[in-house]
Amino acid sequence: MTTSLPAQRISHTTPRQTIQITINNGLVLEGPIGATVAEFLTVAAEQQTQWEANGLMGGILDGRLRELAYPIQRDGQLEPVWLTHSDGSRIYRRSLVMLLATAIDELWPRTRVSVRYSLPEGAFYCKLLNREPFSTEELSRLDEQMHAICAEDAPISKRSATLEEASALFASREELDKVRLLEHRTRATLTLYKLHDREDYFYGYMLPSTRYLQIFRLARMNSGFVLQYPHKETPHTLPHFNANTKLVKVFRQADEWLDRMQVEDIGQLNRLVHNNKVSELVLVAEALHEQHIAHIAHDISTRHESRGVQMVLIAGPSSSGKTTFSKRLAIQLLAHGLRPFTLELDNYFVNRELTPRDEHGAYDFENIHAINLALFNQHLLRLMSREQVQLPRFDFVSGRSMDGQIAHLKHNEILIIEGIHGLNPRLVPDIPPDKIYRVYVSALTQLNIDSHNRVPTTDVRLIRRIVRDAEHRGYSATDTLQRWSSVRNGEKLNIFPYQENADAMFNSALAYELAALRPLAEPLLLQVEPATPPHIEANRLLSFLRWVQPLSPMQQAMIPDTSLLREFIGGSILHHYHPGEMHTD
Repeated sequence: MTTSLPAQRISHTTPRQTIQITINNGLVLEGPIGATVAEFLTVAAEQQTQWEANGLMGGILDGRLRELAYPIQRDGQLEPVWLTHSDGSRIYRRSLVMLLATAIDELWPRTRVSVRYSLPEGAFYCKLLNREPFSTEELSRLDEQMHAICAEDAPISKRSATLEEASALFASREELDKVRLLEHRTRATLTLYKLHDREDYFYGYMLPSTRYLQIFRLARMNSGFVLQYPHKETPHTLPHFNANTKLVKVFRQADEWLDRMQVEDIGQLNRLVHNNKVSELVLVAEALHEQHIAHIAHDISTRHESRGVQMVLIAGPSSSGKTTFSKRLAIQLLAHGLRPFTLELDNYFVNRELTPRDEHGAYDFENIHAINLALFNQHLLRLMSREQVQLPRFDFVSGRSMDGQIAHLKHNEILIIEGIHGLNPRLVPDIPPDKIYRVYVSALTQLNIDSHNRVPTTDVRLIRRIVRDAEHRGYSATDTLQRWSSVRNGEKLNIFPYQENADAMFNSALAYELAALRPLAEPLLLQVEPATPPHIEANRLLSFLRWVQPLSPMQQAMIPDTSLLREFIGGSILHHYHPGEMHTD
């Protein structure tokens, strides 16, 4: 089937003056050379009514992510990128931040806003850098201004500027974070986007105009405010926002840590690396980690004495550093007179034929019912009663549960169990709640590129995993990228809904880690085959990693061998340490 773009955009011309674009559903469209991604996809959407509900954000043309405003010059394959896609959601959020910064500048000239971190409900926490926080009335005015700019469908254009031009622009606005960022840029130009009369830099694609930015909400929070945006899972609604969660407190603590280290953006980190002054940052960041782990261990010890806590459950998403955290926590518990007794949840898998299956018919090992919950709880109760227990051992080759070691808890021993379901109450329904201490571990914050360009913590975990998979498992970056979507789905189902059940949250992010990860991750990402779905993701990761000055081999050697980061980059002294070897009979 062949369809043409609207008549005003085409004329009856020779084939050399038109192009044919095949949409991913098989529809073929013909239009003039230079017609945009948006024009082709808009025509396609008119014939695909189910497309209209999701919100068009961009396109993938011949395997490469493109903006809606991108002019197509040759025949090709095109598929839409919706707000429900990760790339589409990022384009929306990026453009929304530009709308926010522009509206603030128009109402209160030279007022600077910083996007600090994102919150689970789908919101950015923002702070003003050079004035008092907005009042309720001022925030209402800002909301009206942003909606007014959306209503006028103001264009968002872009141009290529020299570094000298860009640096002078940012210096004139006293945006020193962006000036610092450009100090070590190797390319001679920088893409600037423009909305109304205000230009800014954003590391990634943007929407062509403000009419796409209809869904957002502003609300006061602490000494700043939140900018809510549509979540890709629920693109047309904004959920109720809770400003008093345990996770929010962790984010506030992370802000305090960065302020204490006087490193709040990539430009400041780059200066320390470039001037060979990064050692103090490494030592302070590691000391803050150790201080927090010691605090958690003290809390566990106190509750062990006062309430009889006998079990520590540790959970967190992929590449959050749970393994190293567990070992360092065990050492701190030993210092408090408690002996760790590690129990491996994987040994409680049901026999393979009893394992639940997912919607595709494959075994779902992340399903909580893949664990023999009855046996697990029975053994926990008996161990806590100081009885001897015949532990199981799961044989992954045969897929069968077998007899393992006989074990029992002795005086001052405490169970430590790490697993994906550690925060889910359904894992231990038979255990009295006051006997359990739960810890949530994740890389919850990261240095931002600058005040308007965030580095998502999910991306940092992904880079950690790419490096670790190559170092310890022999996987390529392509292998890891292809698995990541499935991993993320499992986290959303089995971990994130229960994170507020934690008694303690440990932020495993390190202020210097991107500088340590870049020299290891960059060559792996460069090996991803072009024009493939993993290549789109690899390019995106490379685009922000290249803003980071890499640590030299000598600087890498400064990272302590007990660092949580060593779990990913190698060289951990804890790699072969097994805390609390079981006492067996």
